[in-house]
Order: sequence, then structure tokens, then C-alpha cells
Amino acid sequence: MLATVAPAHSRSHFPDEAVRISACIKSASRGALWLERTLWALRDQEGGWIGAAVANTNGTHDLGPLQINSWWVPRIAKAIGRHDAQVRIWLQFDACFNVEAARWIFLSGLTVTGNYWKAVGIYHSPTDWRQRRYALSVSEHLRRRFGENSFARQASKIQQVP
Repeated sequence: MLATVAPAHSRSHFPDEAVRISACIKSASRGALWLERTLWALRDQEGGWIGAAVANTNGTHDLGPLQINSWWVPRIAKAIGRHDAQVRIWLQFDACFNVEAARWIFLSGLTVTGNYWKAVGIYHSPTDWRQRRYALSVSEHLRRRFGENSFARQASKIQQVP
């Protein structure tokens, strides 16, 4: 799905973009601290911005703040009953729609696998070695943002996602 693990260079094209993305992450977590931290780590890894459409070598594009791969566009469109073109615009320009899509992709992977780190990897790629590399990078972002043990303390509190 994604061609590289390196994050896109975050660029802000809108005033208060960071505040908007932060509010979207808070909202999408529905009060689940572990999910909020996960979304932040994915955001830190991806490094996108509102309006981003980063071309990949395989012809797809990574859209918006959490760099949702355009491979997901028809799948999301079908799930919500909208046209592909509209979903693509929302993923690219609507920070909260983008974060909600990231939440859905991650939680879908978690539901299917039952494994947190596998779900993090699936967010990035269907390929095992890319999943492992990506999950390791995301774990580093978790440590940097929240401290060495802060995520581990929350792991025991993971409950059903609201």
C-alpha cells in the first residue's frame, strides 16, 4: 500500500492546522487514551498535512494528515455510501474525516488480528516485513511523545473501543 516508511515532511498550509488535527485526534479516540496515543503515533510517523496528496512509486497517493493511502478510497466510499471523488477530497482536506478513516483502518486491523502491533503494521502495508518495520518506527514515536513506559501502563487498561 505505501511505498516507504519514512514520514512525509509535515507542512502546514492552514492557520491553526496543528490545533485542528489535535482536536480531531482527541475526538476520534472517544476518550480511550490508548487509542488517542496510537493515533498520535501514527500522525507523528506519517507527518502529513491538510491538503496533502503525496505520490507513491506504485501510483497511489497518501492523503491528508495521517496519509491515508488512496487504495482505501473506494473501500471507504463503499462503506459510507459516497462517491470515490468525494471521499478522496474529504481525506485530503477534512482533517477529522482523515483521522476518523485512520481510526477505522487501524481498528479494523485490530479486530481482524487481535494484535495491536500487527494492526499498526497493517495500517501501513499488507506486506509482513513492511508491517514489522513500520510498527517499530511507530513504537519509537510513542516513546518520544509519551515517554518510555507511558504506553505500556495503558496497555493493561485497553477496553472495548467506544
